Amino acid sequence: MTELSSPRTRRKLRPSATPYVFAFYMSAIMAMLMCFVITAANAGIDSQYLSNVLKAYQLAMPVAFLCVLMVRPVVVRLVAVTVHPH
Repeated sequence: MTELSSPRTRRKLRPSATPYVFAFYMSAIMAMLMCFVITAANAGIDSQYLSNVLKAYQLAMPVAFLCVLMVRPVVVRLVAVTVHPH
């Protein structure tokens, strides 16, 4: 089977989805990490820790996703002002 016809290639999204996919992964990872840290700092680590983290994540992930989408254009501009182009 050729690379172009492999099932894995057919499942990929179009390049135009890149900003949204980036925002999804970035917000999913950062929200989870922050939920682990903030839950431990606020409530400690006990038998309910993982449950509390997951409850916090239910709110944090969608909020983080929207925030990443909103601040992305600003960050792109800041990087352009800060970093020399090739």
